[in-house]
Amino acid sequence: MSQNESGTIAIPMYDKDDAVLVLEDGQVYVGEPYGALGKTTGEIVFATGMTGYQETLTDPSYDRQIVVQTFPHIGDTGVNSEDPESSRIWVAGYVVRDPSPNVSNWRAEGSLDDDLRKNGIVSLSHIDTRKLVRHLRSAGVMRAGIFSGEALLNPETGKLRDIDSMLEDVKNTPQMQGLSLYDEVSTKEMYTIEPCGEYEGKEPLYTVAAVDLGIKGMTPHRMAERGCRVHVVPSTTTFEQIEALNPDGVFFSNGPGDPEQAGPEIELLRKVLDAGYPFFGICFGNQLLGRSLGFGTYKLKFGHRGINQPVKDLTTGKVEVTAHNHGFAVDAPIGETVDAPFENGKYGKVFVSHIDLNDDVVEGLQCVDIPAFSVQYHPEAAAGPHDAAYLFDRFCELMKNNPRDARANSKEGK
Repeated sequence: MSQNESGTIAIPMYDKDDAVLVLEDGQVYVGEPYGALGKTTGEIVFATGMTGYQETLTDPSYDRQIVVQTFPHIGDTGVNSEDPESSRIWVAGYVVRDPSPNVSNWRAEGSLDDDLRKNGIVSLSHIDTRKLVRHLRSAGVMRAGIFSGEALLNPETGKLRDIDSMLEDVKNTPQMQGLSLYDEVSTKEMYTIEPCGEYEGKEPLYTVAAVDLGIKGMTPHRMAERGCRVHVVPSTTTFEQIEALNPDGVFFSNGPGDPEQAGPEIELLRKVLDAGYPFFGICFGNQLLGRSLGFGTYKLKFGHRGINQPVKDLTTGKVEVTAHNHGFAVDAPIGETVDAPFENGKYGKVFVSHIDLNDDVVEGLQCVDIPAFSVQYHPEAAAGPHDAAYLFDRFCELMKNNPRDARANSKEGK
C-alpha cells in the first residue's frame, strides 16, 4: 500500500508496465495489460459463462461496458471467424484472471490476445476477479476505467498519474441509466437472411421484419432454420417501410442502453401492435414491449449476464437454463393476468410468462388478446444452452395462426 500525492491512503502500488482498474467508488485493482494498451471507461459488469467469450465480446448489447469474466481461464480455444455474433467487438474493455498463454482448438484461427489488440480493446488480466465480482454484487455495477501504457502517464510531466486523476476520468463517463445506444449499434442498411437448412432454396414459410437494436447474428439464423425469410432493418426504419415488406411477423432484437430512452421505438412498436402483426421481442425487445403496454422498467443492481440462468416458463411449468445479458427489467405483476396499463387497456390483457428463479425478475410477457409475446433472455443460445429454442417455434406458430390475409380482411371489414 502507498500514499499518493493527494494524500489518499491504501492505494496499491503500480508502475508504467502495469494495468490499473479504477472503480467509481474508489476501489483500485492493479494487474497486467492484456489486449490493447491505453484508456477505456464504461459501466463495469460481470458475465458468468464458462465458455462463449467470443460471442460475449461481439454481442452489441455490451456496447460501452467493461466486461469481467467470472470464469478464470479465458482464451484457451482462441478465436475463429465463425463464432462472432456481429461484425466487431463491442465491449468497451475486458477483464480476465488468467488468460491462456496457448491456443488449443482445431477451429482456432488466432489468439484472443491478438484479436483484442487488433480491435483496440483495452483489457486487464491477473487480478482477483472473484473479489471484484463479489464487490460488484454487493455494491452494484458502476462506472470504471482501465488504464495502461501511455494512459498511465501524465502527458505534461511523463510521470505516473495518480488515482484521483484516473478516477476523475471515470466519473466523467456517462452512466448507463439514461443512455440511448440502440442507434449506435444498429445496421445502417437492410439485409436479408434467407431460409436455410432443410428450407434452403425453397420459398419461405414466413417473412419476418426484424428491427435491429443490437441484434446477434444467430437470431435471424434461428428463424431461417425454421423456414423464415428475415429482413433485418435499421432502428431508424419507419412503420411504412415495415409495411412495405409485407411481413408475416415483426421482431424486435436485443440491444444496449436504457429502455426509457427508446421513445421512437416504442412508438413504432405500438403501430406494429395496432396493425395486428404477430410480434416477438428478445431482451431489449421485451423491455420495449413492456413499455409499449404501459409497464415501467428499472435498472437491476448488477443484472443477469451469462449462460446459466434458471428461468421458469409459467405457461408450461418447464424450467430451462438460459443465456442472459441485461441490466434492465420490466416492472409487471407476477402471477396474475392484468389489463395492459396503456390507454386504459387498449391492448387487452397480459401476464408475465417467464420468471428468473434466482430473483423473480420478469423474464417474459405474453399478451392474451393480441398476437404478441417476448422474453428477456436469449433463446438463440449463442453461446449457451438450447433449452429455450422452442420460442422460435412459438413465433412461427403465432404467424401461422395470424396470417396476413386474415389481417387484411379484418381491416377491410372495419
